Amino acid sequence: MTLAYYVEELKANAKKLAEPGKGILAVDESTPTCGKRLAGIGVENTEENRQAYRGMLFTTPGIGEFISGAILFEETLYQNHADGESMIEKLNKAGIIPGIKVDKGLKPLPGALAHETYCSGLDGLTERASDYYEQGARFAKWRSVLQITEDGPSEAAILESSWGLARYARAVQEAGLVPIIEPEILMDGDHTVERTAEVQERILEEVYFACDRLGVVLEGTLLKPSMTVSGADCSTQLEPKEVAKRTIEVMLKSVPEQVAGIVFLSGGLSEEAASVYLNEMNNVVPDTPWTVSFSYGRALQHSCLKQWAGSNVEAGQAAVLARAQANSEASKGVYVPGSQPSSDEALFVAGYTY
Repeated sequence: MTLAYYVEELKANAKKLAEPGKGILAVDESTPTCGKRLAGIGVENTEENRQAYRGMLFTTPGIGEFISGAILFEETLYQNHADGESMIEKLNKAGIIPGIKVDKGLKPLPGALAHETYCSGLDGLTERASDYYEQGARFAKWRSVLQITEDGPSEAAILESSWGLARYARAVQEAGLVPIIEPEILMDGDHTVERTAEVQERILEEVYFACDRLGVVLEGTLLKPSMTVSGADCSTQLEPKEVAKRTIEVMLKSVPEQVAGIVFLSGGLSEEAASVYLNEMNNVVPDTPWTVSFSYGRALQHSCLKQWAGSNVEAGQAAVLARAQANSEASKGVYVPGSQPSSDEALFVAGYTY
């Protein structure tokens, strides 16, 4: 098949993923990362326990009212629920579009700064994406990472990140998958919010230049950016309203209006803060060209994981549903802080690896 064959399907699925009032549940943690999460609640990192946890999430009654898509790790895409039905079918029954993390992780970038990386996995990507499509996936995610330092990010890292994201987007669109483009800027460091905005504008400019050159269908894409915040060690930390204002300013300046939606990553914010910041963003400008919503992992699952604790399905489902509803309300600008059970525990970890 060619890209032309999938164009209308890509646009339709991107529109569904960006449906107002809904967001994306990121459950694409690698097996080692999932192991860290399970260890935090005293649960062994086995396939059976990973299956039980993710199956609990996907069968939460009413979850599809607030969640449009779920990003899966490859293991989950091919896994069955404990009752024998596939995880894909569980998501489909809930009205949630299955997605898949397709990058193969970060590796050192030759010719760049010592800490800088590139995202691997482009070789054979269209063929892999075709297999994922056959299995039931309809969108994909690829994450690049930039870190702001005194002399970085380097030009090499910016160009590698932008062209890697664009090549990924074109490759998966040719297999019928909507690409979520994720140029993450880490919170590590003491940089100012002005410096964050400067780097964001530059990387987004390069990403969309590369997408244009490669013929990516923007109406069949979503963007998953970081919020425009100061570095975690910066002495000046802005209030949510100011972060929202700065973030939307960057997006309006840098993101083409053809993009179907912007789904922010939480980047280490607490559950409550992630909802509050998103709510403020949806009150800065009444009508943005795209839906402004969420694609959260830890900010949707932190309390849920603790409540589940390996066996308490009802408590775990109640916790994830509460956070899904809170962020749904925030994506419409009507969330009342504290109106849903949440945690104020900051989830930022310096040097965090996925």
